[in-house]
Amino acid sequence: MGGVEGGLFRDAPCGYLIADERWRITAANRTFLTWTGYEPVDVTGVAFQELLPMGDRLLHATRSVPQMQLAGAVSEVSLEILDARGERRAALLTATRGAGDDGSPEIRIIVFSAHERRQYELELVTALRRAEESEARSARAEAGLQHLALHDPLTGLPNRAGLATILDRELAGRREGAEIAALFVDLDHFKSVNDSLGHNAGDELLTVVAQRLTAAVRSSGTVARLAGDEFVVLEHVEALADATALADRLLATLNAPLVIEGLEIVCSASIGIALSDGECGDPSRLLRQADIAMYRAKARGRNAWDVHDPAEVDPAVDRMRLLGELRHAIEAGQLLVHYQPRMDMATGAISGVEALVRWQHPTRGLLHPVDFIDLAEESGLIRGLGAWVLDEALDQGGRWHRAGPDHAPVEIAVNLSARQLVDPRLTEMIADALIRHGFDPRLLTLEITETALMENPAVALKVLTALKVLGVGLAIDDFGTGYASLTYLKDFPIDELKIDRSFVSGLGSNAGDCAIVSSCIQLAHAVGIRAVAEGVETDYQRSALLTMGCDLAQGYHYSRPLAPDRITEWITAHAPAIAGYQAG
Repeated sequence: MGGVEGGLFRDAPCGYLIADERWRITAANRTFLTWTGYEPVDVTGVAFQELLPMGDRLLHATRSVPQMQLAGAVSEVSLEILDARGERRAALLTATRGAGDDGSPEIRIIVFSAHERRQYELELVTALRRAEESEARSARAEAGLQHLALHDPLTGLPNRAGLATILDRELAGRREGAEIAALFVDLDHFKSVNDSLGHNAGDELLTVVAQRLTAAVRSSGTVARLAGDEFVVLEHVEALADATALADRLLATLNAPLVIEGLEIVCSASIGIALSDGECGDPSRLLRQADIAMYRAKARGRNAWDVHDPAEVDPAVDRMRLLGELRHAIEAGQLLVHYQPRMDMATGAISGVEALVRWQHPTRGLLHPVDFIDLAEESGLIRGLGAWVLDEALDQGGRWHRAGPDHAPVEIAVNLSARQLVDPRLTEMIADALIRHGFDPRLLTLEITETALMENPAVALKVLTALKVLGVGLAIDDFGTGYASLTYLKDFPIDELKIDRSFVSGLGSNAGDCAIVSSCIQLAHAVGIRAVAEGVETDYQRSALLTMGCDLAQGYHYSRPLAPDRITEWITAHAPAIAGYQAG
């Protein structure tokens, strides 16, 4: 019986009793005791029939006992059992005769409450029903989550992930002779609506735009919202003319006035169009092509569309390729320094030169700073590039100085970038370069753009003060294009203020530019520094600047930036006019 009294007997889900041949209980499991409220001592040694009401005792004696004697088992018999409180409990009984662990005969009695059995069956059915409902809810929840993952919550349109799924399917299943047109729609001046009327108004505008775009597209088409004010429209077309007609239709429907926050707003957009070619199966490539065309439409003046040219180079890919080539340009000897003369306006003498970097690209030819300096700034290459330019300029300046009296010491101006300005090793690097080349720091002017100074005025002041201790000159470049206050201009240890070429070019044709240039010159003199004009191209501009009292000038009127050998020839040819350098 020890084996029977193990876990199976003890924890069986029904009442389980062990009795001897006379139905005297020798063991009762936990389920039976819990159901009846008896303790083990209350039932051990008690005849099973003593637990039955008088009527069921007779039933037990006339049905269960004879059946056990004849068949060795008792089929399911309905009866009642008295619990510990004397209350009746309906039950079903089955029993079998077997052998105990010691070989002696024993009767194994299973008592299952009829009520609990019905309750169990009911609970089972309920549990199954709940499981089915839970599974259905889970399926609905999963479908809801999938919808949220693939759709924009504001407009209900497919989002970027949803669009990619749709475009994958469309590209794979497009029929022969038809193409998929992707139209990248970017709202014009959407930020001004957000800034002036608030984000709620912006959301309302986006919702209206989504509705209008959807109404303008065929039922087989797709409208998606990528992010912010960017939408994409997909349609199957037979030819490019179908796609451009759709773009015209989209612009027309967007241009219809609408009222938001009590104000009438006319919405416009820039649209880029790209067609899937016969081999294009890449959704991201198609969207990228449409995006490129959209930016070209925006550059044309907005509220317009443009079509992607398959022969056009992807600017993002081209930019990454150019960055990789720039990393090796210095080592490969592809970078050059050209020099542009700076003229003393009062005497017409050469004051010095500005060092300007060039890139002799192996396939693209000579590239100017506008083609790669921003890339160098963003990538962090500007530090190494700037150090190389300074080193080259000081080396050239040393050669001019050693060449003799025909090459009087020439002042050299070198540009510093915003990223160089916050480099903690900048001052040390410049000091080392001056010592290495034996270059007089009074002949070196470092130019920093106005915008770079204003990014962090406190850091800029600290760095410029440290540079000034070295004895070098300092200039604010592109003055007038940033937002430097007079307070900062007064506090910075500046020697020159360089007036941006965009103002100088307007001299003689724009009264506003004339007033700005004149004011800049007066401002520079008021704080005791020199005024330098950039981009002087005509004699009229030179004359006007001279009349205004400008100190120095540079530009194509005097000379273009020249390679080292040619600028050396230029300096030699103008040697009698070189401004004398007075050693301290």
